[in-house]
Amino acid sequence: MKLLKYIQLGHGSGGKLTHELINEMFVKHFDNEILRQQGDSALLPMDALSLSSFTSESDVARSFPADSKKLAFTTDAYVVDPVFFPGGNIGTLAVSGTVNDLAVTGAVPLYISAAFILEEGLAFQDLDEIVRTMAETARNAGVSIVTGDTKVVNRGQCDKIFITTTGVGVLESTFEHIASGKRVETGDKIIVNGFVGDHGISILGERESLNFTSPVRSDVSCLNSLIREVTRSFDVHFMRDATRGGVATVLAELAETRNKGIEIHETSVPVRDEVKGICEIFGYDPLYIANEGKVVMVVANEQAEEVLVRLRGHALGRESAIIGVVTGEPAGKVVLNTEIGGQRFLDMLAGEQLPRIC
Repeated sequence: MKLLKYIQLGHGSGGKLTHELINEMFVKHFDNEILRQQGDSALLPMDALSLSSFTSESDVARSFPADSKKLAFTTDAYVVDPVFFPGGNIGTLAVSGTVNDLAVTGAVPLYISAAFILEEGLAFQDLDEIVRTMAETARNAGVSIVTGDTKVVNRGQCDKIFITTTGVGVLESTFEHIASGKRVETGDKIIVNGFVGDHGISILGERESLNFTSPVRSDVSCLNSLIREVTRSFDVHFMRDATRGGVATVLAELAETRNKGIEIHETSVPVRDEVKGICEIFGYDPLYIANEGKVVMVVANEQAEEVLVRLRGHALGRESAIIGVVTGEPAGKVVLNTEIGGQRFLDMLAGEQLPRIC
């Protein structure tokens, strides 16, 4: 597919235009075997790496399972507007997003680097709050921010602050299949760990000064402890955090890449009434709204109910739900059984619903 002549906001949506940009620009020029995986994290061989420098008593050493074979490596940039929003800020978003990109591959997140682009005139008080909460979020997630960079640009050349983070973790060989979804099979159940759309609507509410009866808070959070509760005990076939493009885009991409059908039940998808109401007013679909604390899991059918119980026992999974099933047909498509009894296809997000959401 031929690219448009100029970059549009939709190229940052995580949907169709983003995939076209990645494949027709970046993959074309940077092409290599690892990049072609196109997961949330690159999975790198560890043959040349030695762990002997870690003592058996260190926390880091205990983070490396004996059969670790891969290094998980990810990077992301954060340009959210506004930088402070109910439930978090650009700093908590940067750390959580990086931790989650590692965790959804099945990896144990360990280290983060952080690069800051600061606009002249940014208040020190705001920067201090962002950095403080980044540090707190990292500590709570069990990761360390170990290196970084800072640049300052003239007024008007950056919107207050942009942050780029890179994360490193270690992946056990038994989890290598999760990122690609190559073990997804007909009959597998699809689970999400709670209410969808909270982050996007939180940003929208703050941006547009909407007066909610009950304020919608972003779900931004590090999911590594929740995910570990499941992966160490159950057969997880696929995971992805539903950020830009929402749950629908994750499922559409999975269906297309694995050539499987997916059937979703709208009434099973947890959505807050406040989020549903705002989506109706603005003409948005909650399934396409960004999240920053939601993971879509595909698990073996016979273990789905047990996985659900385990998720609901964790603070970040109280409202977890089985929302659908992997089917044979129609191959490569996601079918939504709607609340009113009809059906429609869910495709990747086209265009941009809410720019600068993360």
